[in-house]
Amino acid sequence: MRFSQILGGMTATTTGFTAAIDADWLQGRSAFGGLQSALAVRAMRSLVPRGMPLRTLQTTFIAPVGAGAVEIRAQVLRTGKSAIHVQATLQSAGQVLCLVIGVFGSSRASKIRIVPDYPQVICERPQDFRFVPGITPSFIQHFDVRWLRGGMPFSGSQLPQNIIEIGMRDDGPANDEHVLAIADVIPPVALSLLKTPAFGSSLTWMIEFLRDRFDDLPLQGWRMDAELTAAHDGYTSQTGMLWGPGGEAVALSRQSMVVFG
Repeated sequence: MRFSQILGGMTATTTGFTAAIDADWLQGRSAFGGLQSALAVRAMRSLVPRGMPLRTLQTTFIAPVGAGAVEIRAQVLRTGKSAIHVQATLQSAGQVLCLVIGVFGSSRASKIRIVPDYPQVICERPQDFRFVPGITPSFIQHFDVRWLRGGMPFSGSQLPQNIIEIGMRDDGPANDEHVLAIADVIPPVALSLLKTPAFGSSLTWMIEFLRDRFDDLPLQGWRMDAELTAAHDGYTSQTGMLWGPGGEAVALSRQSMVVFG
């Protein structure tokens, strides 16, 4: 099932929404993190004015969200003059599995404008990261992923940086939910430094949107520049800049992860 079909299939209930997650959207025991966050955002949008841009999103992954039905509940925490804080949870059998807080905000007048410069990357031999059943995460089958710089997972790379080209196999045009999925595709950079397979997962994820809208962008031709900024005692900190097709900065990402190896 496509990404947009899962989101479009969300059903309203007396307490929120329910959604059905297919097994082909799993990464290990849990659903792909970008999908979890997108489900939360779809529920949040039912509580905010239509068209109000999503500015930031903070996600805490508490427990695995398996394939099957999941319940999504959202509530407004505060409504200000130009910003609305909304909380959403993904639940199963009364247990909170994922906690998400989003800030939606109207545009404000400001004299300050800084646009990040798009760094050019020359890669003579890009490496495709293909879906291989039983080896790569199941959700990868919904994306086109190519390494432009750095090493693939478990390649023993000495470069704590990955530059990855990403395309998404879904119906367009793009929206902020697609951006969440594209931004979360890449594996922990720390896994590229290892020489043998090991598990890794996200604890928290914060993403800041640098654009008000995305419906003028296709779902192919995106790029994530990610860097491992710190690692200690199995916990890692990773930052990334997501560039849209054409080289415009779209989102700034920061993740705290654990690596079992």
